[in-house]
Amino acid sequence: MLNYNSVIKNEFKQESVSVKEISPIMKINLRGKKREFLTSVGKNLNMILPTEANTSSMSDKLTAIWLSPDEWMIVSNEIVNKDTNKHELYEMLFNSISKTNLGAVIDITDQFVQLELKGENIYEIFSAGSPFNFNEFKEKKGSTTQTVLNHVDVILHHKDENVVNLFVRRSFAEHLCSWIEDSASRL
Repeated sequence: MLNYNSVIKNEFKQESVSVKEISPIMKINLRGKKREFLTSVGKNLNMILPTEANTSSMSDKLTAIWLSPDEWMIVSNEIVNKDTNKHELYEMLFNSISKTNLGAVIDITDQFVQLELKGENIYEIFSAGSPFNFNEFKEKKGSTTQTVLNHVDVILHHKDENVVNLFVRRSFAEHLCSWIEDSASRL
């Protein structure tokens, strides 16, 4: 059995902001450019990867987040089994993409922590620690961005109105959570 250490022990709630870790969630990084790559990924995921910058696409079980013209992060919309770190989808993609030299498939489940931030003031917190202009981002459900938040690289996904999924490298997650909690207490 794997030992999953949560970054935040309990859901953090202030008057206008709540933060909780969503764990364990499968995360896969995909890289490729060829038409055959996109066709194979589409068949395996049963969805089309977003090709427009800073967008995402969703199905019932998966979310695909655009990271660059040839890179995507695939995230499970459901909690996965904690007893194993093997994912059928990863194996299927690896066999049809990496082994056939169409692109690269990398399991990044343990590399990134997924935090869900909810509340009316989450964009005030983001604006206090990031140079990114969130005006358009907060208006478009499904929008994504890679930015810096309090000097930490993050990926943000606008999931719903006043709900954002934040992906941060595990080694910076505790520090970033402390900063978010401190910033929320000052609103």
